[in-house]
Amino acid sequence: MTAPKPTEHKSVQARILKYAQEIGWTFVPQSEAEERRGFDPSGASPRDKARYASRFFIDTLFEKVKDFNPKFKDIKEELLRKLNLPLPTIAGNRDFLRHLQGEKTFFSKEDNREFNLILINYDEPDKNLYEVTEEYGNSGKRVPEPG
Repeated sequence: MTAPKPTEHKSVQARILKYAQEIGWTFVPQSEAEERRGFDPSGASPRDKARYASRFFIDTLFEKVKDFNPKFKDIKEELLRKLNLPLPTIAGNRDFLRHLQGEKTFFSKEDNREFNLILINYDEPDKNLYEVTEEYGNSGKRVPEPG
């Protein structure tokens, strides 16, 4: 009898999820994550379910952006438009990294000027929300919450 073949899920993903929870991140089950991202529950395949879903937990993201940027007055859809623009390329990754580093801006009509858009509070890290979920499209395998 041979040992089971290692899989990416078992050798990488499960360990990352376990580690994230050990350092205080909240595990979000895949079904909840799909709901929060707006997956289509009637989709026939994982690709169909995710076709129009957001890359983000929209309500949580919007709440934190409003908290970290009191002058930000845009609606959710405008925030998502700004954050969904980066293409899945090296340049797109660089642009999104600039968002994460607080280098991208938003315009405040009240002040008639640009402000840096803060997505991560580096000065007060306890004000950030740390959540982790399993990778989508993992053939329906669920990761049990580490105990």
